[in-house]
Formats: sequence, structure tokens, C-alpha cells
Amino acid sequence: MKSSLRFGYLLALLLVGIAGCRKPASPAEYNAKAANPEYYNAALNKLTEVIIHDIFSPPVASRIYSYANLAGYEALAPFDAQYESLGGKLKRFQASPKPEPGKEYCFPLASTRAFLTVARALTFSVDFYDQFEKPFYEQYKKDGVPDEVYERSMAYGESIAKHVLDYGAKDNYKQTRGFKHTVTNEEGTWVPTPPAYMDAAEPQWNKIRCWAMDTCNQFRPPRPLPYNLTKGSPYEKELDEVYQTGKNLDKQKQDIAYFWDDNSFVMNVAGHVMYASKKMTPAGHWLAIIQTITKKKKLDMMHTVEAYALASFALSDGFISCWDEKYRSKTIRPETVINKYIDPKWTPFLQTPPFPEYPSGHSVISTAAATVLTELLGENVAFTDSTEFKYGHGVRSFTSIRQAADEASISRMYGGIHYRSALVNGQIEGEKVGKWVIEKIHTRKAIVANR
Repeated sequence: MKSSLRFGYLLALLLVGIAGCRKPASPAEYNAKAANPEYYNAALNKLTEVIIHDIFSPPVASRIYSYANLAGYEALAPFDAQYESLGGKLKRFQASPKPEPGKEYCFPLASTRAFLTVARALTFSVDFYDQFEKPFYEQYKKDGVPDEVYERSMAYGESIAKHVLDYGAKDNYKQTRGFKHTVTNEEGTWVPTPPAYMDAAEPQWNKIRCWAMDTCNQFRPPRPLPYNLTKGSPYEKELDEVYQTGKNLDKQKQDIAYFWDDNSFVMNVAGHVMYASKKMTPAGHWLAIIQTITKKKKLDMMHTVEAYALASFALSDGFISCWDEKYRSKTIRPETVINKYIDPKWTPFLQTPPFPEYPSGHSVISTAAATVLTELLGENVAFTDSTEFKYGHGVRSFTSIRQAADEASISRMYGGIHYRSALVNGQIEGEKVGKWVIEKIHTRKAIVANR
């Protein structure tokens, strides 16, 4: 009995000794584990969940994604010698704080910390992050990040987040809150639409500071078609096209329209009861597409974060450019004209969103994002998008990123909420925005000379 106890005691001492002699993970080892793009994807998915819950409008959601991804990129850039800060490249953005020379960092940890700190600051439902962050950060310790490096990296991420938030505080967002668009009731101009007849969303969005564009109207599209109901006029022909398309919408076109709806706040009417459904925004949908493609291509964390950041800036500038024209032209929605002059019982397949018609926001921002992503990820990247399957929107496959953007654009006419010229001119505008982002915002030192 005594010998058995003695043996157990010696064995326990031996195991403790072995554990004590075990070498801690080297910086290369713990950074390799921490640089898992799935960690960053998880942080982005949490932000998307909060944006949906908080019901941010599409332009505001794009702004939140851009600042969060800017912070994530800036904190990660020192991890890869090919990449550099975006200081001096984004409009009025100064270089971020640098890591302390000679000190060890886990930059992938700093990156997600910066991302989540900004996400928390720009959204409302912080309890979502409270439940998420503790186990999220514990995984870095399990990856072998030493305590001292962990604390230093977290602090570095927070310093980057503060720098980005200070930058964001000067973009005129606060100054645009509370403004309402005045409805003139002038024939051919926008008025609120059923079922909720909501006020126009973000009428001052062209006052938001651009990311890469010089001005909000740098890529102003042609003027919309003149409002003219004379039979055979260009406007009347496009109006009739929307009407006839809606009346004869087959299942395939219904599926396409619904798949790309991305209306963050849909009002449902059942008898005398009205209730809202929350959905993903267009920017959230495109960032989820990036996640799908980067996973398929097995891209590392740096390439993944680069794609998120540059696409976010294109989406944000796309919204600024598009909204500038929307509230200049103030074009009436097809639903309003059709109900008044053609068919009072006609309803569009999709609910008309609360802002002027021209140009199509989906066409502008989808093409802007696709232009950037095609440059970064390739011309013929086939993928299957199940982004919104959980919201009942189905699954669709594409042969390229551009094909997806083209479908997103035409979906708005299938949905009965846009005229064709708003789609065509919106795509031209979006491509100009995307090309400008690629030209102006250089992330990789090695390819600056090639752009």
C-alpha cells in the first residue's frame, strides 16, 4: 500500500516536471495558429448579426463595416512586410500608431481586437459582444500566446481602434442625424410609398466624408429620363417595362428578386396588423460573399482582411455617390406612378425601399464591390452563395463575381422598384467607383508600381 502511494506521488512529480520543462510556443507557432482567417470571419459575422438586430439602414451599415475593417486591416498590416498602413491613402486618414520596436506582438489578435472595439463603439446592442468576446479571446491563449504578448497585442489593437474612431468622428455623420427630406409633391418626384409610407432614408448622406473619391459627385451619372407619360416616350416605355415585368414574373425571376432583396427593414401587413422583418443589408451580403470566396480559395488572414477592407471602402463610396444623385434627381418610384395612372391594384414583388429611385443602389454598390473583388480575387471565380439561406432567401451559384453583381442589378427591376436606366447607369457609376478605389488605395508595397 505504502509503495503504491509512493509510486503515485513520484509519478505525479515526474508529470509536473515534464510539464514545467515543456517549451512555450514560439512567436512563429502561436502567430501561425492565431492568423486563422476563421477568427476574423467570426468577428465579422458577429458584427453582421448586431447590424441586423439594430436595423441600421444600408448606407449606415456600410459605414460601420468600413471603419471596423479599416481597424482590422491597420492592426494586421505590420504582420506582413508586403503590406502597409493606409495612412495618407484614405481621405484625410493619418498613419496609425506603430508597434513598439523590439517587442513581440500577436498581430492577428490585435486585428480582431481592433475590429471588435470599433464594432462595439458604432453599434447599439453591446450585450451581443459581451456574450461573444470572452470565449473568443480565450482561443488565442489556447493557441499559446504568452500573457505578456497577449496584453500588449490587445492594447495595440485598442490603440488602433481609438485612432480609427477618432478619424470616424470627423466624417460628418453626427451632423447629418435628424434631417428629413421635404416632399414637394411636384409631379414626377419621389413621395413615400406603401405600406408604411416611411420618411426618406439618409437625405444628407452625400455630406459624409468619402473614402477614396475626391467628392461625392465625382462619378455623377447622366440625368434620369425626363418624366413624361406620353405614350411611346422613353420614360413611358421604361415604366411599362416595369409594369409588364411585374405582371408576368416567373418563378426564376421571383427567386432572383427575393435573393437580392437585402432590405434591412421590411414592413409586413396582415389585416390590421403591421410588423417588421429584419434582414441583411447589401453591404453585409457582399462581405459574406467575400467570406465564401476566400474560404474556397483558402486565402490567408492578410489577404482576407485586405479584401474585406477594400470592398468595404468601395461599398461606402458607392453609397455616398449613389445617394448624392438620389436626392438631386428625386425620381418617383414606379409603384407610385403605376398605382396612380395605370393600375391601382398593382404591387411590386419587393417592398419599395424609402428613398428616391435613381440610380439603383444595388447596381452601384454591387458593381463597385465586384470591380474591386475581381481585381483582388480573379476574373472567373465560381462560387455558390448561401449567405441568406437562413433568412429563407435560397441559394444561388455564379460563374464569376461580376455575374453576381449583374444579377443583383437586374433583380431590382424584377422586384418592381427600379426602371432599367437606373440599373444601367448605376452599374456604370459603380464600376467607376470600384476602379477608383483600386487605383487610389494601395495596400501592398510590392504592387503599388503595377497599379
